Amino acid sequence: MDPNLLHWREQGQSFLRRLQTWIHLLDPSLLLSSDPEIQKAHALIGSSDPQDKKDEAALTLSLSSAHADSGAALPLVFRPPAFLPISGPLVFASLLPHTTVKSALFWQFLLQSYNAGFSHANRNASTEQGKKTSLKQLLLIAGTVSYTSCAGALPQILINRLSIRSPDVLMFCRSIIPIPLTAALAFFNVFTVRNEESETGIQVFDRDGNPVGISKAAAEKAVRETALSRAVLFGCTAVFPNLLVLLLKRTRFFQKNSLLAAPFRHISAVLTMGLMVPVSFSLFSQLGTIKREALEEELQAGAAGGQLFYHRGL
Repeated sequence: MDPNLLHWREQGQSFLRRLQTWIHLLDPSLLLSSDPEIQKAHALIGSSDPQDKKDEAALTLSLSSAHADSGAALPLVFRPPAFLPISGPLVFASLLPHTTVKSALFWQFLLQSYNAGFSHANRNASTEQGKKTSLKQLLLIAGTVSYTSCAGALPQILINRLSIRSPDVLMFCRSIIPIPLTAALAFFNVFTVRNEESETGIQVFDRDGNPVGISKAAAEKAVRETALSRAVLFGCTAVFPNLLVLLLKRTRFFQKNSLLAAPFRHISAVLTMGLMVPVSFSLFSQLGTIKREALEEELQAGAAGGQLFYHRGL
């Protein structure tokens, strides 16, 4: 079992402990580390002769920047510390009240492309070691980005095609529809981009870290959990600012200062996403567990203690 996963087994079974760890791991300054430094840190925490101070820094760098299956350094823009600095402005721009379909499609395309790339880079790759991304997977990613970009721009498409001018209907299209739509598209993006894992299966381990076999059931659970965590992230980012603005618009202060509503919505959206990223990453452990009865029959005998472990991905 990879050293990163061993850490999550020992320290990551509590939500609060995972949250504390992720707040530490999302430090943007970790992006300044080079690929050789990341691989050296990953090798150091896997060695049998640890040095405490070096190990602490190496563990942080490895957990934040090295893939938990291959140990290789993740691409710079798809490392967890880069997620908020990159996706935050894209979410901010995608939630703006656009005036044209082209602008809505443009920002949705950038957001959905980044989400797809992040999910693919941080997937479980235990059965893909030494293999290149298949043409089928590339086409699936391209199709996912295209579909989710068009679906994300649907509110603006409706506004333009139906020539909506009513303030109440405009508010519904721009403030209410995006809430379930954003969460559903986030779930769909992860679920389809990582669909190949469900078809091929992923590596599962016993409680001692020894590989037991390849499980499609564990893969389905890993993909479903990750998709759900991403839906919670983007759904909450869409719902809280809009609901707050709708409530505040009823107050006397906001009725007299209506121009404050737009900047308040945008600032609260960025703050909400900043708070929700570590929460979303912490909802499920990086080292997930699956019960014996949920496994394939040929793997149940290896589930000592009633469960097996798997790398969930991010």
